[in-house]
Amino acid sequence: MAPEQMAETAQDALPPPARPLDAIDQDILRILQADGRASIRSVAERVHVSRANAYARINRLVEDGVIRGFGARVDHERAGHSTSAYITLKIVQNTWRTVREQLRQLPGASHIALVGGDFDVLLLVHTPDNRALRELVLTRLQAIPEVLSTRTLLVFEEEDLEPDA
Repeated sequence: MAPEQMAETAQDALPPPARPLDAIDQDILRILQADGRASIRSVAERVHVSRANAYARINRLVEDGVIRGFGARVDHERAGHSTSAYITLKIVQNTWRTVREQLRQLPGASHIALVGGDFDVLLLVHTPDNRALRELVLTRLQAIPEVLSTRTLLVFEEEDLEPDA
């Protein structure tokens, strides 16, 4: 096997399965989804375990890849990206990895999914305005050789569903 094939195989290898989650782990996840800045102390109090136990559980959830990171939920319109769109793409067969890497580089790309159905990829983008969206679709996306076609679905209104606290 060529070195580049070995690297791609190792990179695409799935991580070991996560350990089973109990009710306390599920509660910790719910709390951190609602408030990623919650202190260890407040998490421990809310799930009725010691701080050491809460700390160990959160570390295990991170190590197992259950928690992929912590971040802010952004109101895209208030952040200057008032135009949002879902873009469907049909791509050349077996080019998903190549296309995914190019889509990750797009300004405003927020979510990328390989899907089954009438199209291959679903891309969510947030742009400052329609002109920037047009530029992204007509210049950037359609310049990717593996992209066969696109369809743009303009978002009129959106709402992120917040986890129950």
